[in-house]
Amino acid sequence: MVGIVNYGMGNLHSIQRKLQLLHSDFKIIDTPEEIATCDRLILPGVGHFGMAMQRLEERNLIPALHAFVHDQEKPILGICLGMQLMTTFSEEGMTPGLGWIPTKIVRFKVNNPELFKVPHIGWNKVEANNSRLLESNNDEFYFVHSFHSEPITENEIVVHYTKYEENFVSGFEKKNIFGVQYHPEKSHQQGMNLIKRFLSV
Repeated sequence: MVGIVNYGMGNLHSIQRKLQLLHSDFKIIDTPEEIATCDRLILPGVGHFGMAMQRLEERNLIPALHAFVHDQEKPILGICLGMQLMTTFSEEGMTPGLGWIPTKIVRFKVNNPELFKVPHIGWNKVEANNSRLLESNNDEFYFVHSFHSEPITENEIVVHYTKYEENFVSGFEKKNIFGVQYHPEKSHQQGMNLIKRFLSV
């Protein structure tokens, strides 16, 4: 059973559609009690980091998420803002995150704003290094974001990079924790393949 965490800031429909096409059992998670009943979770997200953490707190989902990840050690996939929430802190709202990944989220700083717009919107290639979710370095995925992860000191958990003027972290994997900055649910067959691999880890 896959749980899609609903805290009012995620693109649930597209994720549901991908899981339907993969014939996967899933349900929308609205309460902390439901989290423990799932085999794996997807933490989606679109919007403001500070507001997202506030929504998770208001719905009392944070303790249940910590227990799922650290005590039960079940797989979780964070998508876009969902990935960012897994880190320690974000400049967007100057807010602490869930603290699972030792990095903070910063706004894009570009030298050529005419060529490299912020937010970064569109298709970009993702380079994979020892990834359990990606096999190819040639796949392109769809991005929509203004903030990104700083370089992570634990280099072995950074498995996806993308170049947008300069390289930035576009994905990490740490034991049962998976995060991608891009949107696999909007990335056609390559996105389907990534979600399918997540369902098998």
